[in-house]
Amino acid sequence: MKILMTGNEAVARGVLEAGVAFAAAYPGTPSTEILENIAANGGAVVAEWAVNEKVALESAFGASVAGARAFAAMKHVGVNVAADPLMTIAYTGINGGLVLVSADEPGLHSSQNEQDNRHYAKFGKMPMVEPSDSQECKDMVVDAYELSERFDMPVLFRMTTRICHSKTPVVPGEVREAVKRPYARNIDKYYAVPAVSRKLHESLERKLVALEEFSNGTELNREEMHDPAIGIVTAGAAYQYAREVFGEGASYLKLGFTNPLPMRKIRDFAAKVGKLYVVEELDPFMEEQIKAAGIECTGKSLLPTTGELDPEIVARSLLGKEPTLVGADTSGLVARPPVLCAGCPHRGFFHVLGKYKNIMINGDIGCYGLGGLPPLSAADTCVAMGASASMAHGAAKVFTRFGDPTRNVAVIGDSTFFHTGMNSLLGAVYNKSNTVTCILDNRITGMTGHQDNPGTGYTLSGEPTKAVDLEALVRALGVDKVRTVNPNRLDEMKAAFDWAFQQNESVVIITRWPCVLKKFSVEDKSEFGDWMGTCEVDQEKCIGCRACVRTGCPALQYDSGTKKVKIDPAQCVGCEVCVQVCPKKAISKAGAKHE
Repeated sequence: MKILMTGNEAVARGVLEAGVAFAAAYPGTPSTEILENIAANGGAVVAEWAVNEKVALESAFGASVAGARAFAAMKHVGVNVAADPLMTIAYTGINGGLVLVSADEPGLHSSQNEQDNRHYAKFGKMPMVEPSDSQECKDMVVDAYELSERFDMPVLFRMTTRICHSKTPVVPGEVREAVKRPYARNIDKYYAVPAVSRKLHESLERKLVALEEFSNGTELNREEMHDPAIGIVTAGAAYQYAREVFGEGASYLKLGFTNPLPMRKIRDFAAKVGKLYVVEELDPFMEEQIKAAGIECTGKSLLPTTGELDPEIVARSLLGKEPTLVGADTSGLVARPPVLCAGCPHRGFFHVLGKYKNIMINGDIGCYGLGGLPPLSAADTCVAMGASASMAHGAAKVFTRFGDPTRNVAVIGDSTFFHTGMNSLLGAVYNKSNTVTCILDNRITGMTGHQDNPGTGYTLSGEPTKAVDLEALVRALGVDKVRTVNPNRLDEMKAAFDWAFQQNESVVIITRWPCVLKKFSVEDKSEFGDWMGTCEVDQEKCIGCRACVRTGCPALQYDSGTKKVKIDPAQCVGCEVCVQVCPKKAISKAGAKHE
């Protein structure tokens, strides 16, 4: 029986078939659905959201040392956060098998960079596998656990967006019941102090020699011989693109195990073909190693080093062929940049903040990253999870040092604050900054699809748990001056900013209002009530000034014919930000409609 699965769904299935006992992750596109699908399987695996990727990997490693097979998943930039323990886990090795998914994102669909995390495998001296379709996603997870335990090493499981989210048929296997190996204290293995780590490093180098021998013999790396005039060394999604372009007009060395590379197998393959191409995303990871081994090949001199590959790019780059595409008239299409949803609680916050002068606004990773775009234009930086408070602190110190009156604002979401923002704020307080940190608590992890976090009161499995009191947490970090406001009430928001900018110490403003798309919990309904509805415009009063439109709400539409504004009732939820902005009081709230 075949089932159509995304790569993420298939990885989750593979985790079940491998007999994994514990799984942890921090949500991040394109990896998020892996853990959600693991958790949906009736509790067969203990699955939980961690507060960040470092904690996820460390938790999984603890489960491994205890004797169970363990799993961690994250997007590519999340591996940066987890890199500290990862590099040492490669030294110590494991007890129960340990697999780490790195979901890379060529093309920057939802990320701040498109780093190639294959380098982590080489850098960290650990084995790496790369699936090319959903069937391989499932099968290679099982293979990765066998590999992990055979060589006493963590395995990096590298995926990309197209593998994560594309669907291909999968033949499911048998689900394996989780078992636990015995745990035995072993200070010479897991106690990574210098005297121990020196010996572990020597052992690791010996493992790498054995792994390369394995790489040359494993069926994860296979030849597909057709026309020998052209040979292609490839892996992952790039294999599918090359196969679609060249078909049986080329031969392939399809690599599923890509660190260490099977150099003897590559050399043998190169001897059987004429022109040798290396087709890979993003960096010349394989190409550079193949050339360093003295094997002539062509890759990134023709193929791009940025963005996703696709069949059209491969055909154009390697064959000089322009693809024949279906034509379409695009003259009537209007550019639609991403915007905050209608009724988003961040809109009122940014609308008010953007009116202040002599401030530097340091943004962070989340939906509120859209606050820097027109028409709100209320953010100046956006770099990494938790960076807003740290950057605001550093900039504030410089402004103070040189007598510049510019004030620094940090904007961060609730989940991102739990992720690494707490450390940043603690550092700012400890070092006596006068920054204004704004925590936008929309009661959920919004950007990645509404995953619970320590502030929501629920676990991944839906169990009620202790909900962190953000205001109490902030005070525990040393902030004495804290205000919690409703961001949809613009007067409240302005009063909070006016108060904050009068202080000469670290202060925190918490905006507390649920994401407009959130499924309300019992607690949400009790706290926020039946607030949803629709707003409407009195056409007689409207003067077409477009003050409301400048809030960036997609439910507001300016009619160039009537020179008036109207509201799309299908999008409006009645947040009333536009009501407060209109200088002529032409907008009012209609009836409530929230369930």
